[in-house]
Amino acid sequence: MILETLRELGQYSLSLLRAAGGMVVFLGTTVFWAFIPPFRLRQIIRRISFIGVKSTLIIILTGAFTGMALGLQLFYTLRRFGAESMLGPAIALSLLRELGPVLSALMVTGRAGSALAAEIGIMRLSEQIDALEAMAINPYRYLMVPSLIAGMIAFPLMTCIFNVVGIYGGYLVGVKMLGLGPGVYWVEMEHLVDLRDITDGLYKSVSFGVIVTWVCSYKGFFTGYGAEGVSKATTEAVVLSSVLILAWDYFLSSLMV
Repeated sequence: MILETLRELGQYSLSLLRAAGGMVVFLGTTVFWAFIPPFRLRQIIRRISFIGVKSTLIIILTGAFTGMALGLQLFYTLRRFGAESMLGPAIALSLLRELGPVLSALMVTGRAGSALAAEIGIMRLSEQIDALEAMAINPYRYLMVPSLIAGMIAFPLMTCIFNVVGIYGGYLVGVKMLGLGPGVYWVEMEHLVDLRDITDGLYKSVSFGVIVTWVCSYKGFFTGYGAEGVSKATTEAVVLSSVLILAWDYFLSSLMV
């Protein structure tokens, strides 16, 4: 019984290593072809629109309510210590360094990442990818590279929108609803928030764009057969991307502190 359990555990560990190795090779191949011309600018623009522009509304809504919730909770927390004037910097730093990149990445993953995995998975099942290869069109260059580049461009832009809307959401609650002075809100933020806080969050969002497009493209490219295979690939893509976003965020935060 113990030997059987160890054997199954070993097989499971080897399968995880094979999957991880396959994903790394997939990413390396995509990055390699990203530097080989010709560059498909039209495809990249379409992917930016698909990943970024069409996610703008959900980013604005999520950013607004996140900033408002932060403003409400932080105001009453800071008031216990007589530090209501720190509301602006607290909201700004929370959004710029952590919540903005992470929540915007999770929202885009749920909307665009799942669709990307399903789209490529359906192309695999309908043999469109095989047709590309038969026509001597590299599927990595045609499908994966535009998505990867678009993710690296769109995710920081979505993070910027999220941060701006979130900060103004906190302003509405803290200043307009709870009576904090508008000058205090903005002046303290100007004094305590520096350029590194902004750039650290943007660096995170770029890496999240790579993670989401990489994982979702991989899961769609190697999807199983039938509708169940596409459904499973889409679910695995969203779950794995979300977990990797949170884990990678912690790793980067530990390095940037």
